[in-house]
Amino acid sequence: MAIKVKPLTATQVLQAKPKDKVYNLGDGDGLSLKILPLGSKLWRFSYYRPVSRKRAHLALGIYPSVSLAKARTKAIEARKLLADGIDPKEQRDTTLKAQQIELSNTLQAVFEDWFAVKKTSIKELTAKKLKQRLDKYLLTYLGKFPIAEITAPQAIKILQPVANQGKLETVGRLCRNLNEIMTFAVNTGIIEHNKLAGIGKAFATAQVTNQASLKPEELPELLIALNYANIKLITRCLIEWQLHTMTRPAETAGARWGEIDKENKLWHIPPERMKKGRPHTVPLTTQTLALLETIDSITGDSEYIFPADKTNKKHICKETANKALARMGFKGRQTSHGLRALASTTLNEQNVFDADVIEAALSHVDKDKVRSAYNRTDYLERRRVLMGCWSDHIEEASKGSNSITGLKALKIVN
Repeated sequence: MAIKVKPLTATQVLQAKPKDKVYNLGDGDGLSLKILPLGSKLWRFSYYRPVSRKRAHLALGIYPSVSLAKARTKAIEARKLLADGIDPKEQRDTTLKAQQIELSNTLQAVFEDWFAVKKTSIKELTAKKLKQRLDKYLLTYLGKFPIAEITAPQAIKILQPVANQGKLETVGRLCRNLNEIMTFAVNTGIIEHNKLAGIGKAFATAQVTNQASLKPEELPELLIALNYANIKLITRCLIEWQLHTMTRPAETAGARWGEIDKENKLWHIPPERMKKGRPHTVPLTTQTLALLETIDSITGDSEYIFPADKTNKKHICKETANKALARMGFKGRQTSHGLRALASTTLNEQNVFDADVIEAALSHVDKDKVRSAYNRTDYLERRRVLMGCWSDHIEEASKGSNSITGLKALKIVN
């Protein structure tokens, strides 16, 4: 028959004095107070492990931080676990380990793992901007917090000042990026669910504004202004090249001579320089080939068709054309990127070429994924005809303003 232990009293615990050797005061049912020679008093719960039946001891805390009543409560909890066949010491160790892992999985740490995967599928410059954006607006404030503990109100509070500055597009991107990181954490087993899934709904949606573009009938005005503009010749060539080829500002500014195939009259833009990461081929017209000869005579020895002012080891800034158009009086009316819209609108209004051919010329990716999968052609030969007609239209619209691409003088039509 088991020996019945008389429960301790709060006074006994308080007045227990240290001895030369360690000794224990039992409270019954496995709970005891261990008194050390130096005076420390430690609560512990003794039990037999459910599987091995070996003797084990579970530390419950130090007196007086853990009182007699609290120690008894902890002992009751341990007994409940034992009744369910759970080892309380193993349970606690598992819980502590999980907590340590949770604390080590900060937003910063998870971001680093996510970013290592993310940057393999995006351009280097895009990855750089993404990291800078998250560092500036999110990681500086939330990076040190365990990702499992970050709440929607907490994230919204951090993003609200950015929204108050009117940077709604930035807020939208931050919300999307943050949700990607949280989804990554769910998929890798770090957290069970994404608590930030709906934070984007807490902010107004940024209004999409199209790049300013002239009406098709205003093209002559642009070409005449370009002819008389007080800008460098290379800048004028840059604008005309972009207008004729219907390419984006960055694609034009970074053009290399090595991408030009004069024999086949083609400009091959590699995927790493394209917005969607897909190679794009631009048929060259009589006018654009003539423009290349003019550029070659003024740029000197450089791998870039449009070298920078200070060094021909770098290409011209993609904002150069934009700034020139603004100085020419077209601020708010025409941007360099909007030259593509001018071409698209003009060609679509003429109703001569299929919309698909025009979209291919603009290097637009079909949003219909099924349609895109089956539509493998880039309409190269049909685009040759389209680009030729577009260059002829530009030359005709110059109305004798002596466009660089013009091979013959055109009379001004009254």
